[in-house]
Amino acid sequence: MIGELLAMGDEDYRIIPAIKGRVQCLSEKKEPLEHCGFCIHCREFRINGVFVKSPSLAYCTKCRVTDKVDLRQADAVKCADRQGEGFHSITSLIG
Repeated sequence: MIGELLAMGDEDYRIIPAIKGRVQCLSEKKEPLEHCGFCIHCREFRINGVFVKSPSLAYCTKCRVTDKVDLRQADAVKCADRQGEGFHSITSLIG
C-alpha cells in the first residue's frame, strides 16, 4: 500500500509523502501537489509537522475552508481515497 494508514474515527486516511512536489496517490501515477488542492479525496497537507486543511474543502458545507496553503512547504498529504480512484477534481462537483 502507498503511504501509511491513519485511523481517524470511522474513516481511514492515508498519509502520502510528498517528494519534490509530487505524491504517489496510485501505484502507477504521481500527481503534483497542486492537484491535491483540488481533489475530493484530499483532507489536509502536513506543513512543518502540522496538518492544515486542504483548499479542496472550501466547498464542503461542514468545513468551509478558506485559508491558503503554501504547497511548497508540504511534505505529506492526508488522503481519504480508500478505493484507489486517484485524483478526482472537485470542479466536476461544483461546476
